[in-house]
Amino acid sequence: MNSLMKKLALATAVAAAPLMAATTASADGEKYILVSHAPDSDSWWNTIKNGIALAGDQMGVEVEYRNPPTGDLADMARIIEQAAASGPNGIITTLSDYDVLSGPIQAAVDSGVDVIIMNSGTPEQAREVGALMYVGQPEYDAGYAAGLRAKGDGVGSFLCVNHYISSPSSTERCQGFADGLGVDLGNQMIDSGQDPSEIKNKVLAYLSANPETDAVLTLGPTSADPTLLALDENGLAGDIYFGTFDLGEEIVKGIKAGTINWGIDQQPFLQAYLPVVVLTNYHRYGVLPGNNINSGPGFVTADGLELVEKFAGEYR
Repeated sequence: MNSLMKKLALATAVAAAPLMAATTASADGEKYILVSHAPDSDSWWNTIKNGIALAGDQMGVEVEYRNPPTGDLADMARIIEQAAASGPNGIITTLSDYDVLSGPIQAAVDSGVDVIIMNSGTPEQAREVGALMYVGQPEYDAGYAAGLRAKGDGVGSFLCVNHYISSPSSTERCQGFADGLGVDLGNQMIDSGQDPSEIKNKVLAYLSANPETDAVLTLGPTSADPTLLALDENGLAGDIYFGTFDLGEEIVKGIKAGTINWGIDQQPFLQAYLPVVVLTNYHRYGVLPGNNINSGPGFVTADGLELVEKFAGEYR
């Protein structure tokens, strides 16, 4: 435990390492592959890449990050199959759509590859596919906590800007928020797509058609950054209640400026870093945590932004 805590402390203090697909292979040939559902365009995942690279370097194992370039989940399923066929010691993967991904993940487990589910999915789903554990943020619960917070601040209606609507976990965030408020989700969630200009225009159009909207909820930098531009354009920046999932450079600036009320930090660095540490120690010494690990949610506000601001987009 002391060794693990020292590694975690060091992880938060080191300077940002260049993004890399893999570290130097270990003498024993230990290799771990992280598969995500994120498209290449989603910069939020840079923190995941940094986390796995640092863990691989510190633990002395080979690590690799793989993803479907466009975010296509069928493509991701094939990547999981290919990763398992390459014979790694372990696979760390998101479970953004159980129907699409559970089969390839279960097949990997059945072939003898140890799997940890990270970021998306649930502890229950991780158990069903035979994974060792789940490391991440329960998305519905996080959305619900955000809804309760917003309700306490007087919010009764909202716009949820969903930039990855094909992922059920994204919808869970919006649904949880609505349930926390005690209102129907209905048409308060829009499919914004991932093009920044399109997101901005859809936010402007919704708020123009629904001027009574109390709040805006975005699901990460991909939707938050264009939404900030939309609110600057229509004059609502700083006047409309604005909460977001995840962190990024522009989100941190928005929180600091008072344009964004809070960001929900699921600590993606830990979602990539911890599974490599856990798997390595499991394979070397046979030790394994006795439960899943919740990396979030945690609310980031204007108070105590110093470290968050310093490492936004790298380790936060």
